[in-house]
Amino acid sequence: MIIIAGYTRTDKGKRDASVTAFAGMVARAMQQDGCLDMSISADTIDPERVNIFECWRDQQSWDAWRKIARGPRFTPREAQVKLYRSEVAEDLFSRKPKQSKARSSKSRPKEVRK
Repeated sequence: MIIIAGYTRTDKGKRDASVTAFAGMVARAMQQDGCLDMSISADTIDPERVNIFECWRDQQSWDAWRKIARGPRFTPREAQVKLYRSEVAEDLFSRKPKQSKARSSKSRPKEVRK
């Protein structure tokens, strides 16, 4: 598994436009085989910070994406982004959806017609 995580900084007032400029690329990445997750988002506290997160199934899928990514031209004032490799992933917050209390059509008693 390949994880790219970190942040960039841009000038005040330009952060939201920078994030919006990457929306199309993020949408394309999410359709790419091997993309488990991708987000380029505005930080909730720092008005200059853009958070970056990518998670890819393997090196091959990330390499294939890098050949076609074609993101907007963007020169951050600062960049702190790292690539991590992992063979292990654990579910931390998995929860199955709750079943509806309404009966499904299969469990309804059959009507008796007279």
